[in-house]
Amino acid sequence: MSFVTRRKGQTEAPTEVRILEKVQSTVGSAPGAITVARGMSHFGEHALGWVAIAGIGAALDRPRRRQWASVAVGAVGSHAASIVIKRIVRRPRPHDPAVRINVSTPSKLSFPSSHATSTTAAAVLLGRVTGLPLPAVLVPPMLLSRLVLGVHYPTDVLAGSALGALTAVAVVKFEGDK
Repeated sequence: MSFVTRRKGQTEAPTEVRILEKVQSTVGSAPGAITVARGMSHFGEHALGWVAIAGIGAALDRPRRRQWASVAVGAVGSHAASIVIKRIVRRPRPHDPAVRINVSTPSKLSFPSSHATSTTAAAVLLGRVTGLPLPAVLVPPMLLSRLVLGVHYPTDVLAGSALGALTAVAVVKFEGDK
């Protein structure tokens, strides 16, 4: 990662790297933070945790089976959209000596965060099914976990979350059109 020269002899890390450093030195240094963030990472990998929850919901709540299926469609669809965008944008993951990488990743591409994308889509759609404020409860921890793990820049998780929200809106609109 390059550094921006400010004054003669002084350098400053780019803003996103400074934010990553701060998150890792505060939230990321709390006991168990890395373990929890890794668990969240594994749960959200390829949207599989959200698909499992949607499947359980569909199996147990037959009257709302279609809404539960929409959760899976939203999570998988948003994940797929994020992968397409990653391949177009091709932004590399953080690579700076000040940033600790605390989990392996399936690719070297960073923008947008697929975990943030699928989690936001799933949380919005799960909130719709359950009537609970799940986006407020589920999304911030997942976004923060990606920074704690050092695998995304802040703009990666924000863009991913926005994409997930847009995907959820599209799923609801499509469902309403039927």
